Amino acid sequence: MTDTDGRDTDGGTDTSGTLDEALQRLHAHGPERLGRLTNHAPMAVEALVHRGQARTVHRWLDRYRHKLEDMPAPHSPVTATTWREALGDTARIADWARFFERETQERPWRDVLAEWWPRLLPGIAGGSTHPVIRTGHAVRTLLTTEETAPRRAELAHALGYWAARSQPLPELTALAPAPSAAAALDAVPPVPRQDGGMRDRLPQLTAFPSWGATADPDTARTLLTELVTAATHRYATHGHGEPIMLVHAATAPNAVLRTLPALPRELWPASLAAAWAASAAVTAAYTPREVRSHRATALTAEEVFELAAAHGDDHTIKFADTALDIGDPKALAAALRATELNPPVFPSKA
Repeated sequence: MTDTDGRDTDGGTDTSGTLDEALQRLHAHGPERLGRLTNHAPMAVEALVHRGQARTVHRWLDRYRHKLEDMPAPHSPVTATTWREALGDTARIADWARFFERETQERPWRDVLAEWWPRLLPGIAGGSTHPVIRTGHAVRTLLTTEETAPRRAELAHALGYWAARSQPLPELTALAPAPSAAAALDAVPPVPRQDGGMRDRLPQLTAFPSWGATADPDTARTLLTELVTAATHRYATHGHGEPIMLVHAATAPNAVLRTLPALPRELWPASLAAAWAASAAVTAAYTPREVRSHRATALTAEEVFELAAAHGDDHTIKFADTALDIGDPKALAAALRATELNPPVFPSKA
């Protein structure tokens, strides 16, 4: 149900155009600010709309507006024959966005995604995993709602950001196999120098536990679900190590999981491998020295997300969105932990 202003009033899926309005508002802006910090607005507003909080979107965007920068100037067009030289070149962000806008206008978006997904997977850790997360939000919208021009354009901008920020991980040694995703995350060796940003920490990676290798698509999907669950649960006890960055250990693989239904099944095993690498990389980069207990919660999933929306922090909103995909008590407790650890954007009404 929507009111006369097109705002969601019953907590259901938004069909009023609020998301399209927000995306159109955002597509004049670039995916980053200050040359390194990600623009989280497209991801946060998609999560708010998807979870029945469309009425909060414009207020949230008004508060976020000062963090938006114009799209960088174009450099030279990316083409089907020159794309390799532009991959990973952040100076080509606008060129990549324009390339994928053309691609998604001229071809079905699923075909574009299937062609580019295996090309982009090796650079999944680029941009601190934000590009793949933005892609997962865009794909979820296209899979679950009406296809519109702004929603296709959002996928184009997400893929363009990923291509421009593509950053392969260093060559890694395989450690002893782990019996579960949770055990594998626990066994990830922390990087020696835990300071600086992700770009300072990723080159220090040397080895990950062996986990999740499979050639079977259905097994890959099952294991990917296990990984997202384990990483979400782990935040409840480890999130204090770096409350903002550690959400990506869960939200990055969940972006891949959300994208699987739009991909050919033969791409699922490689998708699992890349998702594991991304989650393990974040875990290694931000490992706390101690494990802390967490408090259980009796709140419902809807109540937890409403608290995250009222909190207003973009990472907290996106992590709560992933926690609701899991939906069990520990996942909801982890989402509440994020509201405690991350500074709120909106003042408490308590």
